Amino acid sequence: MAELGNALWKFIEKIAYVILKALFKLAGKNLSDEAYKGFMQFVKFGIVGLSNTVISYVLYVVSLTVIRRLELFPGIDYIIASVIAFILSVLWSFYWNNKMVFQLEDGQKRSVWKALIKTYISYSFSGLFLNNILLILWVRVFHISELIAPVINLLISVPVNFLINRFWAFKVDKNGNEI
Repeated sequence: MAELGNALWKFIEKIAYVILKALFKLAGKNLSDEAYKGFMQFVKFGIVGLSNTVISYVLYVVSLTVIRRLELFPGIDYIIASVIAFILSVLWSFYWNNKMVFQLEDGQKRSVWKALIKTYISYSFSGLFLNNILLILWVRVFHISELIAPVINLLISVPVNFLINRFWAFKVDKNGNEI
């Protein structure tokens, strides 16, 4: 299974490289190793985010089903399920971002607990605060469907969350120490 995952990732890397190189060529620029590395980090973040979205939804449905079957928290069962899904899906996201996206290089150090707390703060900002403000804007001001508005939010919240995670939650200084 790991071999299939590695082969799939190499395929994604090749496609991303060809597309990015073509875009840079169209812009009259050369694709630097640093730009490519940053782009691939964003692609990995997107893949983790996609898996996080699926995990979050599954956790929400399972939690809601269990809570309702046990007849716990009537009237607020969906809120409790949402909190459970948020807490566990951010933990999922942190694990994979720490392991695959914002990897430490030799000699670098990171406090897992400090990075985890920062991750929860960043996801709280982008996943709760920013998304809800944008939902109100899209639905009440621009009269966009409640079903379409969350998709539009992804176009804003994913890059914002990536930047917060890259430059704050998983940040290390030039000496390789966590900031």
